[in-house]
Amino acid sequence: MTAAPPGRKSCTVGVYLFDDVEILDFAGPYEVFTTASRLSHRATPASPEPFTVCTIARTRDLVRARAGLLVQPDYSAARHPSLDVLIVPGGVVTAELAEPEVLRWIAGVARGKTLTASVCTGAFLLAKAGLLAGRSATTHWEDVDELREMFPDLSVRTGVRWVDEGPVVTSAGISAGIDMSLHLVERLAGRDLALRTARQMDFDWTENA
Repeated sequence: MTAAPPGRKSCTVGVYLFDDVEILDFAGPYEVFTTASRLSHRATPASPEPFTVCTIARTRDLVRARAGLLVQPDYSAARHPSLDVLIVPGGVVTAELAEPEVLRWIAGVARGKTLTASVCTGAFLLAKAGLLAGRSATTHWEDVDELREMFPDLSVRTGVRWVDEGPVVTSAGISAGIDMSLHLVERLAGRDLALRTARQMDFDWTENA
């Protein structure tokens, strides 16, 4: 895709946070979408910015990410704006997998025609929420075997930075979330903006072959 459809409205991107979330898993996509909006506004100040980005957690209490970084979510899962894109990062997802309300929330957001994407082990949450059944997906190389074992109906791919299945997109580990997010910028707002965003971030965008 080389250009976004004309007249596309601004997309609201929600990034889900939880204790022991991998920092770059959520910070990388956050940086991509906010940088894309900043560059778009700089080029065409009169036009709506393509992305509005917020963070969401189970509650608005502080989240302790991996390595102890404290993050204040913008919204709770019970009360947040309508989302066009939901990013589910990875990290230590064991506790989240055991929370039925989290899985119901992810599934419910996806049913609202939200483009849902995961980074790294966030794929386990999408799979447990029922979003990946019968689809292809990827995750961190270290977790591929476990994902296959837990979800045998899922076709797990390796050697790719992301897998785009239309309404659901998954990425490989950690830094691959940046590659995937640039792909989503291209898909939603055009290739030119994605390329300019990668350049602004001084990031060597690795695209799928």
